[in-house]
Amino acid sequence: MNELRALEPDFWRAPSAHNTQPWTLTYEDDRVTVGWDPDRALPVSDPTGRDLRLGLGAFVECCLIVCASTGLPVAFDADPGPLRVGRLRRAAGTYATPFTTADVRARGANRGDYHPGRLPDELVAGLTGMRRVPCRDLADLLHAADLHQYGSPEVTRELRQWLRLTRRHRRYLLDGLSDRALRLTRLEAVALRASLALYPALRPLGLPRVLAGASRGLLDHDGDVLVLTGPAGDEVEQGRLLLRHWLTLSAAGYTTHPLSQIIDSPGTRRELAARLGVADPSSLLHIARVGRPRSPAPPSARLRGRPRPRRRAAASK
Repeated sequence: MNELRALEPDFWRAPSAHNTQPWTLTYEDDRVTVGWDPDRALPVSDPTGRDLRLGLGAFVECCLIVCASTGLPVAFDADPGPLRVGRLRRAAGTYATPFTTADVRARGANRGDYHPGRLPDELVAGLTGMRRVPCRDLADLLHAADLHQYGSPEVTRELRQWLRLTRRHRRYLLDGLSDRALRLTRLEAVALRASLALYPALRPLGLPRVLAGASRGLLDHDGDVLVLTGPAGDEVEQGRLLLRHWLTLSAAGYTTHPLSQIIDSPGTRRELAARLGVADPSSLLHIARVGRPRSPAPPSARLRGRPRPRRRAAASK
């Protein structure tokens, strides 16, 4: 299974909360264990591990797609255990998927402006488990969730650990949320850095309300938010499904902007469940606005870079 090592840069294009890239691969002769690094989990903002398991599922799906695109017959066996979700192994045939490595490379989140317009009904109908909500219907929940997030010193501290708001940051090209990924101007990035550095002093003076106000107009347009619902505890499989949905949307020219804070905050999660008619709020697994971006987003940083091109054999003399 060592031939998978050369494919790791494309495996690492899978999405993860805060771009933490928590997955690990442990190679053995006939299998590769898929696990995670606890130092790359988000124990404060993701205490149940929902986003962690979704990301691991997306990573597994990404591995299978890339292997299939390369012609490698690989399958995944779920085998939850300490710091692992399962194993990749040799299979009798390649994984059946309509997606390719090129699709994996083309997918990405976009936190910039979107063109107005709703998603085609036939496209949404093909996205199993997805519930569609008009953007403006959730503007109040997004603001309330941002207030909850920035009002918590612990959540804000964890978020700050994964922000890369200056190109001088030593991990700017490796992981986390950069100023470019967040679509911040240089002045906005400087202001956010300063605000978070002074958070303990400014919080009692209303800093959480100021920070939450930055996204007040994010959903004030004609567009859609998609909510993935599914059984709690099955997030790895749901993460695989989520990646397939994102690749389907990407192939149709759409991109996504995760809004996980709405289901991370207990109050807004309960309210969203009530609005959707969902009995169990824990079955709300993922939420993102979706649309056609006005401009492309820069590629997010990754711990694994692109594979080096093979050197051509020297011409014989």
